Formats: sequence, structure tokens, C-alpha cells
Amino acid sequence: MDHRKHILSYTRRALDDYGMIRPGDRIAVGVSAGKDSLTLLCALAEVHRFYPIPFDLEAITVDMNFGGKPGDFSAIAALCEKLKVPYRVVPSDIATIVFDIRKEPNPCSLCAKLRRGALHNAAKADGCTTVALGHHFDDAVETFMLNLFFEGRIGCFQPVTYLSRVGLRVIRPMIYIPEKEVRAFAREAALPVVASSCPANGNTQRESMKQLLATLEHQNKGLRHRIFGAMQRGEIDGFHPASHHTSVSPEPEEAEEPEMEPENAQRPAQKPDPSR
Repeated sequence: MDHRKHILSYTRRALDDYGMIRPGDRIAVGVSAGKDSLTLLCALAEVHRFYPIPFDLEAITVDMNFGGKPGDFSAIAALCEKLKVPYRVVPSDIATIVFDIRKEPNPCSLCAKLRRGALHNAAKADGCTTVALGHHFDDAVETFMLNLFFEGRIGCFQPVTYLSRVGLRVIRPMIYIPEKEVRAFAREAALPVVASSCPANGNTQRESMKQLLATLEHQNKGLRHRIFGAMQRGEIDGFHPASHHTSVSPEPEEAEEPEMEPENAQRPAQKPDPSR
């Protein structure tokens, strides 16, 4: 199976369906050094070669400074050089603030807010108009369920968001890509994934929801697909595609098998042609 073609097909379809790229955009890919953001970087670098709308691309990593030491991102720098994508690392003291000064018992929310702020500031300083994040299909379903379970509301992050206070658009070109495809591509392409040094890694509400959905998917084949389809049909937070395409989430029979260990009823929609 050519996972590269699948990644590009899903990415191209999301870009088209949600009008994610505008002529002349300069897009900063937020690269955390995990499999998702590195896959997004590779996908957009490839799309940049043939997409009919011209845009520029760069990559930015916010160094969390875990353990009071700068991270080693030399392998990512080498990948960016190979892809011909400008890359820079933004130093920060986020880990110290979250874990040592604030001593947050539930650190994820504050950490994400600080990382977003640092990334947005760096993107604006570089003259970027858009920030691209590596949230995928499973992330969207998990976020929807987390909001329902723990906040009592119907909602999710948006495929395209305009941040008026900073004057940036945020796009999520991987929202059609199942995590299993991302994982397979990362292996196939030998991406230089850097394991997370976060003390809270794998011990979060999101990880619990991932495992719950895996169990429910085992009992109700295609559950994730139906939840995502409901988000699109219900036009939850901008998930209804602007183009004529309908949902292109994974077919139920191809839904990911349950995977219990942590990892760093409408007709099924037509699956996109991987050759596209």
C-alpha cells in the first residue's frame, strides 16, 4: 500500500473542501517533532509542488525546554533542508512555567495555550498569514467526544479558524486522515520522530478517550466514521465542507482496529481516489 498517495489524497481533498489556502499565503507548519506534525510537513511540502494556488511554506518548532535543556531538533532541520522548507526553532521556558512555577495538576490546557501563543508570535514575526496544525481525523472525533463528556457541550476545533486578535488563519489539512495512515506513513518514510519528554505524556483525558473509543469501535464497527459524519452534517464548528464533496472520512470497514496501548446511520461516504 502506498501510504504517501493516501496522505496526499486526503490532504488535497481537505484543502479543497474547506478552502484552506489562499493565493499568496505564507504558511507556517507547527512542528512538534511528533509523527502528526512531521507528516503534515511532508504532505504540504509535496502539495506545494503541484497545488494550483501558489503559497509559501516554512516550519517552526517551539522548544518546550523540558528538564531545563534545549531540545535536539537537528534531524528535523535535516528533513526540512531535504524538503527545501525554511525551518527555525523558537526557544521558550514553557515547561518551567507549567511544571515548576505553576505546578499545574492538569497541565495540558495551559501548556497548549502557551505553545500556541509562542507559535503564533513566531509566525507573525516571519510574515506568515497562516499556521497549519497536524490534527487528524481521530483527533477531531476525540475532541468532539471530550467536549461532550467533560464540558457538556457540542463542539470541536475548526478546520479553518481566523484569529482576529493576531491576524492569522489556522488550518488543519489532516482532518480527513485516520491516525493509522499517519502512523504507517511515518514508518514508511522513516520520519525523525522525537519522543515526547512531557511528564504528563500518555496520562491525559485525551488518552483515556482514545482508549474508550477504541473499545466502542470494536463493539460498533464504523463508530468514528459515523461521529465524524454527524459533525459534518450537523455543521459543527465549520465542519460542513464548503465544496460539493461530502464526507470523506474512512469507510467503516476500513476503520482502525482498536489499539489499547497509548500512541505518541447514514450511507458511508465515497472514499477519495488515492491517485488524485
